[in-house]
Amino acid sequence: MKFKSLYALAFVALMTMGCKKSYLDINTNPNSLPSATPSFVLTNALNTTASNMVSPNEIGSYWSGQWTQSSSYILSTTTFNYQFTNGDFNYWDGLFDNLYDYEYVLKNADATNQKYFKGPARVMKAYVFQALSDMYGNLPYTESLKGVEVLAPKFDDHKAIYESLITSLDAAIVELKANPFASAFAGADIMFAGNTTKWIKFANSLKLRILMHQSRVAGREAYITTEINKIVTEGSGFLTGEDVGVGGASFFIATAGKLNPIYDRWGYDANGAVRALGRYPRPTKFLFDVLNASNDTFRLKRIAYAKGGENTGNPGVSAQPELVSNYVGVPFAVASGYTAPASSYIGPSLFVKGQYNRPVIMMTAAEIQFALAEAKQRFSGVTLPGTAQSYYEEGVRQSFRTLGVANAATQATALLTSGKVDADWAASTDKLKAIAIQKWLALANFSGLEAWTEYRKSNLPVTPQSPGVTTADRPLRFFYPATESGSNANVPTGINVFSSRLFWDVD
Repeated sequence: MKFKSLYALAFVALMTMGCKKSYLDINTNPNSLPSATPSFVLTNALNTTASNMVSPNEIGSYWSGQWTQSSSYILSTTTFNYQFTNGDFNYWDGLFDNLYDYEYVLKNADATNQKYFKGPARVMKAYVFQALSDMYGNLPYTESLKGVEVLAPKFDDHKAIYESLITSLDAAIVELKANPFASAFAGADIMFAGNTTKWIKFANSLKLRILMHQSRVAGREAYITTEINKIVTEGSGFLTGEDVGVGGASFFIATAGKLNPIYDRWGYDANGAVRALGRYPRPTKFLFDVLNASNDTFRLKRIAYAKGGENTGNPGVSAQPELVSNYVGVPFAVASGYTAPASSYIGPSLFVKGQYNRPVIMMTAAEIQFALAEAKQRFSGVTLPGTAQSYYEEGVRQSFRTLGVANAATQATALLTSGKVDADWAASTDKLKAIAIQKWLALANFSGLEAWTEYRKSNLPVTPQSPGVTTADRPLRFFYPATESGSNANVPTGINVFSSRLFWDVD
């Protein structure tokens, strides 16, 4: 129930008033809540969502088997031996704070004649609520975001929230169609620059993600099929050929605190100095093994730098020769033997020195295509125009594009016709397994939380267990944070993070 964003914006507005007499007006009530226009709040909210998702994506990259840590640091038992409590991984507070920003836009857009921000704000509310529900399960939803009116909101069922998010996204699409952007305010939209059509396609893509998370739940086939067919009938389609990103060259600048937050965390500072934390995350040996099994060295060399990291004098190129033998992945959760200089760094698909203004990817085009492939393969009643194979192969092509592989289409085709199981559609007898494996690969470096969600949903790929864990237990969710349980008596009790499954996690 915070309003930090509003206070910050009000402070900026005050400072820009210069020597105007009005700021000394004795009739101004110093105890009244500051206000801001929806355009400013939406810009800040989008940037905050992108920043807030960096840490959940990091932990998801670890727990889905894509990343681990170098042994230049003491092993994080909290992360890799799963010794965490309700004081760890509190993504709850920041994301709920962010939701208040989108709620503010929805409540104030009409009064300020900025109705075109309502659709984007509603889409992003669904995006954040979906991420929260996949981390924690049941949430305050119907009684949330009401401020002092409801200080201890009830928790709604995870499945019911999912269904309500679909309905909310339908409402967002109606609002988007009814309220095209005013060109003067397109710059406030740091995701799609006021392109209403792309917002609608993103809403449909987010609906598809939510629906396909439930694809293995018994009794959901009819519901999922109906909802996907409604998207087809609506006619706007899904985002294709491009990723959903926040920020970019027109927003992030080479100033401390204003860089792409991923670049700033593990890459370089505003002056180009290497971040010490860049020695921490490492691609796993298992990730490299999966890529090498199908001779997929093109994506390997974009996902990672060779051991020793980037040649800062030749940005985007490894310091060591880019031979497969120099790509050293770290076994998951090992405590020694794999120091930072002796292992591969996270690669140029995320970090190239000087490229501080890339957009923060919120959803990849590849993810959408693999969801379409799974829908077509699982559900005979969907009216999607393509085939499972065509969507699968387009997903692989989009993965190569997003990673920045040279001659991406040609190299993707080579993989798709390689005869390798779980790469070549024709050679893969278990089509759903092939979709899951390629989706997991396509999410690497970009969407760790989604990779962990897909791993929990499908149990694929079968990743190595941490050597510091003596049981088969792996985290299925986070604890509700102490900040919430200490103030809300409605927080569910008896949660076991190793056995209390989310509704779409069937086994």
